[in-house]
Amino acid sequence: MGKALFFLGLLSCFCLNGQARSGDFVDSDYEQHILRLKNRVSDRVFTFVAQKPFVVIGDEQAPVVRKRATGTVGWAVEKLKAEYFKNDPEDILDIWLFKDGASYRKHAKELFGDSPGTPFGYYSPSHKALIMNIETGGGTLVHEIVHPFMHANFPECPPWFNEGLGSLYEQCGEKNGRIYGTTNWRLEGLKKEIRAGLVPSFETLTSASEDQFYRKDRGTNYGQARYLCYYLQEKGLLTRFYHEFHARRKSDPTGFKTLKGVLNEGDMEAFQRKWEAFVLELHFP
Repeated sequence: MGKALFFLGLLSCFCLNGQARSGDFVDSDYEQHILRLKNRVSDRVFTFVAQKPFVVIGDEQAPVVRKRATGTVGWAVEKLKAEYFKNDPEDILDIWLFKDGASYRKHAKELFGDSPGTPFGYYSPSHKALIMNIETGGGTLVHEIVHPFMHANFPECPPWFNEGLGSLYEQCGEKNGRIYGTTNWRLEGLKKEIRAGLVPSFETLTSASEDQFYRKDRGTNYGQARYLCYYLQEKGLLTRFYHEFHARRKSDPTGFKTLKGVLNEGDMEAFQRKWEAFVLELHFP
């Protein structure tokens, strides 16, 4: 995830056939897009589903691909837009769902020239595609769906919140009609770092550049960002934080000042001790 997402900022404003942005695409645009994809992979057996603003392509049985398109992609898009995002991505993006690790690695290489750095899946801005090993589950898919929406709505978003929000929904469900992140596999590693006193301050986390976030202490950064978002969610503050941060992004590019205000915490060192105690009480599974 981190490798591909490090280059998220390289996503260009490409408009299909010179047309308007994704919100203005009509059914015929999706039909033409799918036809081009079919011509590209005419020697392979795939199912194609227009699930706006994406096209889902899978090599599982057709009913399974359709169910994933509506049950995972469609559901996630609906819930994420209800909480956070007004604008669709600027392009019609492709979601490639490969049935297992072998298919994922094979097609990533043959179709995109990639050797995936993760067994789960990744977002490739240069190919305008999410490329997934769906055998590992739908969590990574929901994570990656966050990123093109974030780029379309909040391109200045720093990596800590982009990845914190995405990774929150790696393990998610629905609660009171809203998308809801649950604890996941990142918890145990974060607990070890907390006990060892190795988790950086929130000011350090929020000010991390892309290079610092993705290439240095990457595991700690992802876990800390995820469970900060989880804490905000549990306190009923996450959606509010997103919208206030977005509104103040020019005056508060890291989000640290907005975070302090939303939490109503004047002493962030004291808050971090409280947050760490909160995390240590969590359990997964």
